[in-house]
Amino acid sequence: MTGFSDSAQTMSLVAFTAVATLTLLLCVMTGPDNDDLDEFYTGYGSLSPLRNGLAIAGDYISAATVLGTSGVIALCGYDGVVLALSTALSLLLLMFLLAEPLRNAGRFTMGDAFARRMPGRTVRMAACGVTLAALLPLMLVQLAGTGQLLAFLLGFSGDSLKTACVLGLGALMISYAAIGGMKGTALIQILKIVMLLGSGAVVAVLILRRFDWNPGTLFDAAARQSGVGAAFLHSGMQFTGGAHPRLDMITSELTVVLGGGCLPHITMRMYTASGARQVRRSMSWAVSGVALFVLVITVVGFGATALIGRAAIAREDPQGNTAYLLGSRAAFGPDVSTAESLLFTTVTTAIFLTVLASVAGMILACANSLAHDVFAARAREMTPRREMLLARLFALAVGIPAVLLATQIQHRSLQPLVTLSFCLSASAIAPALVYGLFWRRYTRTGLLCTLIGGSLSVLLLMPGTNLVSGSPAAAFPEADFNWFPFTTTGLVTIPLGFALGWLGTVVSGRRQAQEQRRQYEAVEGWLLAGAVRRDE
Repeated sequence: MTGFSDSAQTMSLVAFTAVATLTLLLCVMTGPDNDDLDEFYTGYGSLSPLRNGLAIAGDYISAATVLGTSGVIALCGYDGVVLALSTALSLLLLMFLLAEPLRNAGRFTMGDAFARRMPGRTVRMAACGVTLAALLPLMLVQLAGTGQLLAFLLGFSGDSLKTACVLGLGALMISYAAIGGMKGTALIQILKIVMLLGSGAVVAVLILRRFDWNPGTLFDAAARQSGVGAAFLHSGMQFTGGAHPRLDMITSELTVVLGGGCLPHITMRMYTASGARQVRRSMSWAVSGVALFVLVITVVGFGATALIGRAAIAREDPQGNTAYLLGSRAAFGPDVSTAESLLFTTVTTAIFLTVLASVAGMILACANSLAHDVFAARAREMTPRREMLLARLFALAVGIPAVLLATQIQHRSLQPLVTLSFCLSASAIAPALVYGLFWRRYTRTGLLCTLIGGSLSVLLLMPGTNLVSGSPAAAFPEADFNWFPFTTTGLVTIPLGFALGWLGTVVSGRRQAQEQRRQYEAVEGWLLAGAVRRDE
């Protein structure tokens, strides 16, 4: 049941090659002119709300989300569903709280949004540093998982072949970011999300048909095949063995809710909307797409456990990252027709495209921040052509080390890197955005304390969690320097990030706070109500 036929492997390889060629051509055809910054950074805001919403959803649903979350559902049942719902809730929170002010405050990058109220190179450099720190771990996860994914699909096991896949696909992802800019990567995200949701919805329908269209029957069958009975449908499985499993679960979900929507490559997409009304409509489409995806992976994850068994999924990958593919394959039953083989090839191609598109968006966000926030902000007279050249060079400068690092960590557990990115976003970026967009007295000192202090607290606490050492599923299972009794750092670092922002503002003095208040009141109308957008 878990094997893949030679014909399915051949079809998948042909489809991967065709998709890689097509998407690269799309980037070349839609690439911006050499001196047009607005086109490179935002695509002129020319995407309709529907297309922009699909691009946001495509950026938001990474390969780690597709494979990792479906794996948690297949192995941990109820806890995985809560994780998937937290993922959707994070984007919903971004839509209602931050999307419009972000679009009004910024121009190209997250550093622009901060610099509106607090101009200065230090603020921009801090924003750039946090952008790199939050996105680099996620890039490594996507890249390192590429070799494992292709090895599983195409049936090879040699380490050299896996490394070659990482290197080759890494070069393709860097090309997307450097050549296509925002508009080119948006088209890839749209193609990816349409294929992912379309093929996933068909697989979910096939699974429900196997269980007489009754979700209750599906859940009961999954519980029986899980080996743990009714516990599969109750909370607690994912964090069993920890010192405080219930508190650990709450903290982990809070980190996802606050961190997921604030990741820089997601907030960057707000600037592609041409107005406040467009960003609201775009986010409505994005939330709808993510909600549909949550339903799909819930059915596919439970279907994988019900049809294959939890033990068989764990044998293929202890983290469950192959559960989505195994569930899709099992949905067809023992006799697979040509049409079903084509559908399964579509599913695998959508996963492949998800990896490519996710990393391309992250590389673009990092390169844009380096070029625009660090170097262009320093040089008063930098021409648009030179800034765009810098952004493309930084796509190489960020992408090449990420690819090389990914080849070195591909045999380790990657969950600590995913958790690190979300913790950095929830503990540093989220407090900075909330304070910077809504608190009138917030000062430059408070902002720097939030960004730097929140990030450092995460980096100090993360090595002590059980994801890094002290458990069989840790990145270093042979070692044990686990001293922080939780899976994520959010219990400490999220409130600390907000507290540091408040404390930095208080200690910066009344005069600076009053000055910042006056500056905020001068722009409050267009910032919150969507008045005319100002350029730098």
